[in-house]
Amino acid sequence: MPKPALQSIHLYPVKSIAGSGPGEAVVEPWGLAGDRRWLLVDAEGRQLTQRQQPLLALARAEGLPGGALGLTAPGREPLTVAVPGSGEPVPVEVWKDEVEAVPAGPEAAEWFRGYLGVECRLVYLDAPEKRRPVDPAYSAPGDTVSFADGFPLLLTTTSSLDALNSLIAQGDHADEGPLPMNRFRPNVVVDGTAPWAEDDWRRIRIGEVDFEVAKPSARCVVTTTDQRTAERGKEPLRTLAHHRRFGDRLVFGQNLIPRGVGTIRVGDPFEILG
Repeated sequence: MPKPALQSIHLYPVKSIAGSGPGEAVVEPWGLAGDRRWLLVDAEGRQLTQRQQPLLALARAEGLPGGALGLTAPGREPLTVAVPGSGEPVPVEVWKDEVEAVPAGPEAAEWFRGYLGVECRLVYLDAPEKRRPVDPAYSAPGDTVSFADGFPLLLTTTSSLDALNSLIAQGDHADEGPLPMNRFRPNVVVDGTAPWAEDDWRRIRIGEVDFEVAKPSARCVVTTTDQRTAERGKEPLRTLAHHRRFGDRLVFGQNLIPRGVGTIRVGDPFEILG
């Protein structure tokens, strides 16, 4: 088995739509620089994701200099969205958290309304260092997070995906496999570890940056959404329910909290510190 290393990095500038796979990324206290700083919300200000709108899987956001966005989607003209200036923050809801965010310009709202056919708008997290604390049951005072589901980064491993796909191949919906890693929308993917070894990690290092392993990642219906077609199936939730049920949660991957800052790069060594 090769020495454990960082196989890939994934950034999602807008929560729940496709992002990019850069060769390197800057680790900030609240996550990777540029990751999930934008959010789509409905008319009531509640997060709008692939859970409600699978078509978001086919939209793509590219981070541009200065934090701006480049948006593309089937049937829509490409759109560049600038970081909002000195707009007044408005409350939005991410899960059970009320977070203040700054609305993007009306052209962004019109672009997404035209694509999804529902009332919605795009907002920007202007101050991640203070807007949204991490669940105190799994973090230290002062830990914050972007618009990610709950923690600054999500880690998965290639060996665990291989093991999961092997289990899917033995089940009733084998025709849905093998599944690609993009079903799980990780930030960092590690190669060279044993399947499910991440269950026992408490602290790790990627390159020169340390991370606390906060808790396993509970998975939802988004993982059943084909990121190329936006069609939904049964897997991986059916197989996770049989083999990776932790209490009432179906688990794949681990949530991370940075315990340092710096730049991580594809190919960086990976270490288990505890």
